[in-house]
Amino acid sequence: MVSLHQNMEETIITSVQNARIKHVVALQQKSSLRREEGLFVVEGQREIEHCKACGYEVVEEYIRDVNVTPQVYEKMAYRGSTEGHIAVVRCREHTLSIINCQLSIKNNPLVVVLESVEKPGNLGAILRSAEAAGIDALIVCDPLTDMYNPNVIRASIGGVFCVPTAVCTSQECIAFLKQHGIKILTAQLQDSYEYYDYDMTQGTAIVMGTESTGLTNQWREAADAHIRIPMLGRLDSLNVSVSAAILMYEAVRQRSSMSCRA
Repeated sequence: MVSLHQNMEETIITSVQNARIKHVVALQQKSSLRREEGLFVVEGQREIEHCKACGYEVVEEYIRDVNVTPQVYEKMAYRGSTEGHIAVVRCREHTLSIINCQLSIKNNPLVVVLESVEKPGNLGAILRSAEAAGIDALIVCDPLTDMYNPNVIRASIGGVFCVPTAVCTSQECIAFLKQHGIKILTAQLQDSYEYYDYDMTQGTAIVMGTESTGLTNQWREAADAHIRIPMLGRLDSLNVSVSAAILMYEAVRQRSSMSCRA
């Protein structure tokens, strides 16, 4: 890989056929290449700053009018407006053992679990809300998109770098939560009661399924309680990222109220 310093010492890249430029474009487009090389692409000054602040290793940077022409930058960019700054970054591992250390030092941790999340924009939006709400960990089970999809990074506004995150199977996650004594709350319409009637001040995992099919039976059976958000209109569901934000902030509200009473 070529560093920013090395790039700036060379003549500005003017060809979209340059091998390094093609490599960046391929990383943007192909999840298989991201997994194989352990690299991904970040666009935008704010996102790159969050990435660096969270300790990610930046291996290449490209800046419009500094080491690439505007035409070359436009070829690399996945988004329309990214302040003329793109970085190639090394991936991190997202294992349960990593967040195990995070949760072991927390009293009554608050965890969000997503089963078979498919849309990268939803995953990114949930990460953004999770960071804002101070969630202790996010666990993504049996995902249908990868953590470093460009739309995940874009929608999370850097939250993907800040929130402790693990990727595993649902079976592994259920065992992990029970091992840590974390209560499992599944968001579902069937056989459930209003979310604000359940105590979320203890160690709690809020589990969300897909918008199309909801949660699988293994989660419904493993749950300590089933909760729902009342639907007062004609539609029978909310976007999963909106639902997750509502439930996260209910937990924040309850915990804040408990702290005030103490």
